[in-house]
Amino acid sequence: MDTTLEVLTTRRSRREAHRTWPDEVKARIVSESLRPGMTVNEVAGRYELKANHLSSWRTLARQGKLVLPEPEDAVEFAAMVVETPAPIDTAEPPAAKTVSRAEIVVGPVTIRLEEGASAARIAAIARALAATT
Repeated sequence: MDTTLEVLTTRRSRREAHRTWPDEVKARIVSESLRPGMTVNEVAGRYELKANHLSSWRTLARQGKLVLPEPEDAVEFAAMVVETPAPIDTAEPPAAKTVSRAEIVVGPVTIRLEEGASAARIAAIARALAATT
């Protein structure tokens, strides 16, 4: 009995393996990879790109060789509770306060961030406050 063996491959052509990406597209992909909660592997997979290429593009951006677009959602909001300071009772010393979350105090205003707030989040709020003063 005669049999025929046919092999199917999913290998990309040589041309597809060496795609070129315009700088605008690279910058948009890098910008996406820098968003909170995103990973290099996740973003690279979305664009069928090797993670090490995306990491190289991120390095170019850090060196100023790849200009990133302005973020679409440049404004961030954080929950904020403003408390009126309680009157100080001179008869009793104030109790020590244990705080497990970050606080930013500007004059009479105290901003308490959610527990586990990232350093990037705290820095963004500090920059916003500095811009308003």
